[in-house]
Amino acid sequence: MDRIQQYIADHIEEIIEDIKYIVEADSPSSDKQLADRCGERIQELYRRRLGCTARVIEEEEYGNHLRFEYGTGDKKLLLLSHFDTVWNKGALSVREEGNRIYGPGILDMKSGLVQAVWALKACKDLGIPLNKKIIHVCTSDEEIGSPSAREVIMEEAKGAMCALVTEPPVEKTGDLKTCRKGSARYFVHIHGKAAHSGNHHDEGVSAIKEAAEQIIYLESLTNYDKGTTINVGAMEGGGKLNVVADSATLGVDVRTETEEEQERIDHLMEELAPHSEGVKLEVEGGIMRPPMLRTESTGELFEHARKVAEELGIRIGEAAVGGGSDGNFTASMGIPTLDGLGAAGSGMHAKNEHIVKDQIPFRTALLGKLIVSL
Repeated sequence: MDRIQQYIADHIEEIIEDIKYIVEADSPSSDKQLADRCGERIQELYRRRLGCTARVIEEEEYGNHLRFEYGTGDKKLLLLSHFDTVWNKGALSVREEGNRIYGPGILDMKSGLVQAVWALKACKDLGIPLNKKIIHVCTSDEEIGSPSAREVIMEEAKGAMCALVTEPPVEKTGDLKTCRKGSARYFVHIHGKAAHSGNHHDEGVSAIKEAAEQIIYLESLTNYDKGTTINVGAMEGGGKLNVVADSATLGVDVRTETEEEQERIDHLMEELAPHSEGVKLEVEGGIMRPPMLRTESTGELFEHARKVAEELGIRIGEAAVGGGSDGNFTASMGIPTLDGLGAAGSGMHAKNEHIVKDQIPFRTALLGKLIVSL
């Protein structure tokens, strides 16, 4: 086995304990207190394993972001991880079943964060020089579009030779991610006019009826040939059954492959018009992440990773995926960005979310050897 891979295999139980230590600290994106508690565990882990202290980037609404710096050199390599999850406190428990470990955010992406720490620790303990400065940014709001982390990431990315993202690889295939769709989120607030549904139904203007028509229109903008999807994923409104509903709200998720298409849909959302007379619309939200495009430099970065994987005895491919990540921001800056370098498993955002234990040595070694060899 490769030296780094062997080191990780020899320390697998310690790594698993570190993963559980971070996963057991629930950290939903919307709960600053819980996210900060998880962040404190990450800081403790870095101190214990690498002797590093974080620069804490304070946030008022979301959890604090963490910046770690390790190694020295003229070149800078950026590692990106997030520790927020989609799960509320107590929604899932941590458990092992055979070759699998289950838990909230264990795949997306706390294990990848821990593997990054151990990739660096392996190099340290084996005396393998890095010859570069590693900046590891750990953020707390990725699952809701990185509203506060975006500027932090883009500032740290300036001058970086590349960005490596410790999101999980593609399920089943284990492929790395070189292309991601851009994302946007909108909330359409619909204002109608209330009236008694029996006595004065004709005087009312139904916000729910308007919502139904808007849903049909918005979903019709989906174009699979262009890679564009519009999903109305949430709707609320109305109240009493004997009252014409005077308000409703739609939550809309948009994914596109190109910036041009993203801007086109954004313009359509800004110009959204009512179908019924007497209805007023308010649209809030907008573009969250630009598309992560596969550039020539990103292709070269993947090719390097493919060769490193071959040295470890594994074949890996590359893929374009619909979900976004913080790598979208660095890629939009022209920085070679390779995603999917975290833990392997299945069930992202699902109750069966888990990682596969016997993949930890390979995935950690792949990241470690990439850091060393780039």
